[in-house]
Amino acid sequence: MNLNFAALDPVAIQLGGISIRWYGVIIATAVIVALLIALQEATKRNVDKEILVDLLIWAIPIAIISARIYYVLFEWSYYKDHLNEIIKIWQGGIAIHGALIGSVLTAIIFSRIKKVSFWQLADIVAPSLILAQAIGRWGNFMNQEAHGGPTTRAFLESLHLPDFIINQMYINGIYYQPTFFV
Repeated sequence: MNLNFAALDPVAIQLGGISIRWYGVIIATAVIVALLIALQEATKRNVDKEILVDLLIWAIPIAIISARIYYVLFEWSYYKDHLNEIIKIWQGGIAIHGALIGSVLTAIIFSRIKKVSFWQLADIVAPSLILAQAIGRWGNFMNQEAHGGPTTRAFLESLHLPDFIINQMYINGIYYQPTFFV
């Protein structure tokens, strides 16, 4: 049995010195899919679709900043001695919890300014956010992060997972549970 597996390449496209990673491609896809579903839901509820687009223009950058802040706070023992690395988001380190906090606060403020119901906006976007989160987990898979605890290859094979998933869960000589499915 050959136990020397190569992980999937986290870089989708290399353009000169610029690497476009699968994580970014997958997250961007998740945002686009979420927007399309939310726009469809807005149409069903007779809500002006432009309101959602305006909200997204504010929510996306704030979500990214909030995701980074959240991550840095939880890794403060490292960042307190490396303050110059706090802004280096391209080196990794964002957290969905921070993105959600930033997005919800943005939506609350936005709804007050635009005089629209926050709860109506939440009802419109909630289903698409759940789907976007599920899609985004595949980005975690490509980065070999956000996995579960150690397990065995035999256990993973008992789940009837495709080989590419089993192989991607082999990290530093140990198999891990693919919790991105959860």
